[in-house]
Amino acid sequence: MAVELCLLLLLFCGNTISEVQPIYKPPPGTLDFGFVPAKTYDTGAYHEPGPMGILFKIVHDFLYLVQPNSFPQDLIRKLAQQKFGNTQGDYQKAIYYEIGFIVSAALGLLFILLLPLVGLCFCMCRCCDNCGGEMHQRQKKNADCQRSCFATFLFVASLIISVGVLCAYAANQHLTSQVRGAKKLVNSNFKDLKIFLNDTPAQIDYLVSKYNTTKDKALSDLNNVGPLLGSRVQEQLGKEVCPALDAALTMAGAIRETKEALENVSVSVEVLQEGTERLHANLTDVKMHLSNTLNDSACSAVQAASTCNIIKNSLNQLNINANFTGLPGVSSQLAKVNDVLKIDLSSLVQKGYASFNDTPDLVVNQTRNILSDIKSVLESIGANISSFTKTLPVEKILADLTIYLTQSETYVQDYFPVVEQYDFYRWLACLILCCMVILILLFYYLGLLCGTCGYDKHASPTTRGCISNTGGNFLMAGVGFSFLFSWVLMIVVVLTFVTGGNVEKLVCEPFEDKTLFKVLDTPYLLNQHWKNYLSGILFKNPNINLTFEKVYSDCKENKGIYTSLHLENLFNINEFLNISMYTEDVALKIEHIQINLSKIILLDEIGKENLLNFSSSGIEGINFAAYLMEISKSVTKADLLSFANDLEARADQLPKGALENALKGHANNIRMIHNQQVVPLEQAMSTLNHSIRLLKRTSSELMVKVKNVISAVNAAQLLINNNASQVIVQETKKFMDTVIGYFEQYVEWVKESIAMEVAACKPIANVIDTAVDIFLCSYVTDSVNTFWFGLGGSSIFLIPAIIFAVKLSKYYRRMDTEDVYDDMENGNNGYHKEHLYGIHNPVVESSVEQW
Repeated sequence: MAVELCLLLLLFCGNTISEVQPIYKPPPGTLDFGFVPAKTYDTGAYHEPGPMGILFKIVHDFLYLVQPNSFPQDLIRKLAQQKFGNTQGDYQKAIYYEIGFIVSAALGLLFILLLPLVGLCFCMCRCCDNCGGEMHQRQKKNADCQRSCFATFLFVASLIISVGVLCAYAANQHLTSQVRGAKKLVNSNFKDLKIFLNDTPAQIDYLVSKYNTTKDKALSDLNNVGPLLGSRVQEQLGKEVCPALDAALTMAGAIRETKEALENVSVSVEVLQEGTERLHANLTDVKMHLSNTLNDSACSAVQAASTCNIIKNSLNQLNINANFTGLPGVSSQLAKVNDVLKIDLSSLVQKGYASFNDTPDLVVNQTRNILSDIKSVLESIGANISSFTKTLPVEKILADLTIYLTQSETYVQDYFPVVEQYDFYRWLACLILCCMVILILLFYYLGLLCGTCGYDKHASPTTRGCISNTGGNFLMAGVGFSFLFSWVLMIVVVLTFVTGGNVEKLVCEPFEDKTLFKVLDTPYLLNQHWKNYLSGILFKNPNINLTFEKVYSDCKENKGIYTSLHLENLFNINEFLNISMYTEDVALKIEHIQINLSKIILLDEIGKENLLNFSSSGIEGINFAAYLMEISKSVTKADLLSFANDLEARADQLPKGALENALKGHANNIRMIHNQQVVPLEQAMSTLNHSIRLLKRTSSELMVKVKNVISAVNAAQLLINNNASQVIVQETKKFMDTVIGYFEQYVEWVKESIAMEVAACKPIANVIDTAVDIFLCSYVTDSVNTFWFGLGGSSIFLIPAIIFAVKLSKYYRRMDTEDVYDDMENGNNGYHKEHLYGIHNPVVESSVEQW
């Protein structure tokens, strides 16, 4: 039934595996399917013994000393295969493995047999006034020392026995409390198993519902086919189209710049020609007036003659240096460029950009019918999945399993009071055994207390007090009960020791290190015809490598039951979970997408002709050398500001008077000419220099540049008209792979969820851990082993306690006779009995009669 459920858990998504393997698979956008709903299991398959753990650890160490051998895998295998004893050495190996238990059990049996026999002999011996039965005590000088030693040894032995019985009592109580608390643990396991069954339908519904996430994402991409596919096509074509249009747009800007440069050249030349003529006239006038001033009689004076001569010799510097009247005009070139600009080339290029940017809209318009078909396919997939899951009898199987689980729980609940009742009987029996030891300890402690408190060292053995005598009688009573109970205690110890010790070594320890699973996984162990028993039971195919250890480990890690039981050998996901037919339909629909981009016109013939007209505008025929040569010259031969400053400085060298003032006036006039005429001319020359150099750069290989631009535009147009189909096919495949990738993500998520999350089998591992590790090993075996360990220790130390109690009682009990000394003067230093001298002791006589 469980296997059928596992198969149905997988069958629900039988239409979700794609076998399509595209040539190119781009990484699609990651889809978020969330987490498969799973409730937390309550059972914690771990037991913490608390303070009892210290005792358990001591018992484990003791068992390791008794039995240090490793787990006998070969012997267990032979025993399971009923081949034990076929080999001569099997019994020897078994004895070697169990030698520790055998020796210990033999010593226990020896204890059981000998101690009652020794007790019987001891009683008979004492009845014959031997073995300490004679009520006579010889006086010795070290009697006090012996009495103290015997009392101390007996007290120590009693303490050890007390510790042992306390350990046994604690183990007994621990086992009872754990058995009573096991009901809660059992209920927790049943609750987890119910969650395991009840949570599965919700997980199935969740996996099915998450197909909508895939479908919605695919539909979203299909609805945005323009921005997605169209943009991809545009991006690929744009690698050639955009540079061509950019070059054309750059050339349109160059035409406008050329026009501006030609206009600047024409205006600047005209300004320079007029300005130089006016400057030449003004400089000539300045020279004439300055020459008249220097011809004045004041310059004939000795003090001014040399200065005036220097000024006269520098007058030839007041002339213009650049001559712009001979520069050729650019009116013809400007007229041609103006004709070119009558057509707005930039507007034509922008139309090309706009036409190319309409690619996504073209894709949307031309794929509308195909996209509707693809959406219908996607809707049909979801409908098929939903209808298919409804046909599966999952609910019936889950209901049957729930009924079976409920019946099992009812049976356990009904049987559990019986377990508690028998545990009560066990607890009572163990308590009686502990009470036996406690009774013996009670006599020993009372004997020590009464004997120690009532002992009078000045009293003779025949005159000891009642309390001391009672203490001795308590000690002998303890000895008697020790002989009566010790063999019974040892029988229980031997039985529980052999049973509990072997369970610990043969079950609990190999279960903890998984050696037990390795034995169970031995080929042909549980069935001589099956290599692998578990796969033979589940799949009727024992050749499948399915082991108990692997299943337990996977369930321990809370993996899905599909992974844990290797159900792919019975129900292969890749074969049964298949939606290749749907993805192939989607792929075919997408491959049939055909997009025609021939309506895109990057640059029409008018624009191309406009470019050719610009290249033949004649700007390359301008005499740039003549312009640059004149521009490189200064406006005047000498800097007028420097000349004026020098003139004013020389005027200061002359005597004060009219000549000095006249020369300074001429200097100011020269400065005014520089500021009003030379500076504007220099600005016009700068503008002319910039424009000429721009025209020179633009005219350089202008025809080649224009042809290159036209060629690039024609190549891009050819790509759109003739070769765009290849780009479209390539990008369409990428788009298809992206859409198919969503389904593949869904499939991989479903497979991973089935493997790791759906029907996670942690409750199964918890049931095994609860039954073996917790209940059998931690609750029962550890408690039983601790019980026999404490009780056995107490039983063993009863032997020295008997010896010391017998020895010590002689010093506490009132004797019938005692040793007396004759006077040394009579020469007699021997010991004599009182009745030989006729000494009458009525107290002693009454005591003898009572005993």
